[in-house]
Amino acid sequence: MNSDPVGELPSRGRRTAIVGASSLLVACIGANARAQFNAVQPEPRWYKAAVEMKHLAQSWGDQPYGAVLVLDGKVIGQGPSRVVKNSDVTAHAEREAIRDALRKLGRQRLAGAVLYSTSRPCSLGEAAAAEAGVSRMYYGPLLADAGVPGQGAR
Repeated sequence: MNSDPVGELPSRGRRTAIVGASSLLVACIGANARAQFNAVQPEPRWYKAAVEMKHLAQSWGDQPYGAVLVLDGKVIGQGPSRVVKNSDVTAHAEREAIRDALRKLGRQRLAGAVLYSTSRPCSLGEAAAAEAGVSRMYYGPLLADAGVPGQGAR
């Protein structure tokens, strides 16, 4: 007895199954390529704004990290690291930028917002960004694409 279900199909059925599977694979690859193509193109000026937040954090003796959240071409949240300043282990730059944006906008979600940070967000920062609905993250001077929060591999 043949345990291969495709092998049990008549020749024409096998071809139909293979063509169907191939079409599905091409559709999935195409959707992924479109999603990546439609990603917001990073802008160096927003990374520079994150660096300003980093310098602010350093000016008061905090960790050298900064982040900003951008929506529709405007900074909606700023986040210098406040871990040392506030004695708060959760006050990472990315989380501070998210908190600032939520407070300023008076809402719970930041759909469409893009997070720029001076370094790769840690898992806590990425989780906060995912929970807030941030659309994409970029980090570092080369504007590396960290992807959609919560979707990246660690």
